[in-house]
Amino acid sequence: MKVSILGCYSATPRTITNPTAQVLEINNQMYLIDCGEGTQVQLRKHKIKFSRINHIFISHLHGDHFFGLIGLISTFSLLNRPNDLHVYGPKGIKDIILLQIKLSKSYTKYNLHFHELEATQSELIFEDDKIAVYTLPLKHRVYANGFLFKEKPGLRRINFEEAKKYPIEVCYFNKLKQGFNLTQKNGDVIKNEWVTFDPLPTQSYAFCSDTIYNEELIPLIENTDVLYHESTFLEKDIEKCIPTGHSTAKQAASIAKQANVKHLILGHYSTRYADIQLFKQEAEAVFTPVLLADDGLVFKF
Repeated sequence: MKVSILGCYSATPRTITNPTAQVLEINNQMYLIDCGEGTQVQLRKHKIKFSRINHIFISHLHGDHFFGLIGLISTFSLLNRPNDLHVYGPKGIKDIILLQIKLSKSYTKYNLHFHELEATQSELIFEDDKIAVYTLPLKHRVYANGFLFKEKPGLRRINFEEAKKYPIEVCYFNKLKQGFNLTQKNGDVIKNEWVTFDPLPTQSYAFCSDTIYNEELIPLIENTDVLYHESTFLEKDIEKCIPTGHSTAKQAASIAKQANVKHLILGHYSTRYADIQLFKQEAEAVFTPVLLADDGLVFKF
């Protein structure tokens, strides 16, 4: 599992920082989470292939989380993209994007699918044979969701050293990977566990940006491998959290601790702070390990 941070600062873009956008790569699939202004430039800068992005998840309709979307959609068309593109986001995102496409006559040459969200409870919004994606209801100034990506168990793995001890034809390996036993012509059974290893452990990733301290998230993200949680403010500015709909680094760490996650990534920093190491210091008083997102960083798990 790999997380590429394209931008992780709040509010407006600066020459040295970018608003929220990140790419999650899990089980050889790639997902774009949020699409702040300048996302396509960051994708190019960090050599992430546009063609591998088929699903985009937008947390809410504040500009620093989706103003880059129309540009990316338009560029996909200019590049003669053949693949369908699926966009998941709050109700209204379809109208916003289609109006821009209509008035600029920038109609896409590929199929563009919108999956509009309005539920206030966690729901399954995407699933294939490798992964399931659920919403994580957030508490912000507008309707907002985080997203939980849960990898599905893979196939069993052939133990070739043990398999050599039995008359197994290669054509039966797929059956073994699926967990079946094999029955030989003489009636003897080759048990699956004799010649295979367990599947690789699954991984999970929770993205929670733009929310006040919200303990309702805890049971939804319990035991998650990696939690990205916004930390817009430091404790000295905690009084700003409720009016703006944000959290402190210490509050993010408290959620991580109570949910028993394995790793915490902080991000969405207010640009009022000159040193983001202060966020890590405050969070580590409550939970470890803490990782600091920053534009261009790549985390591998």
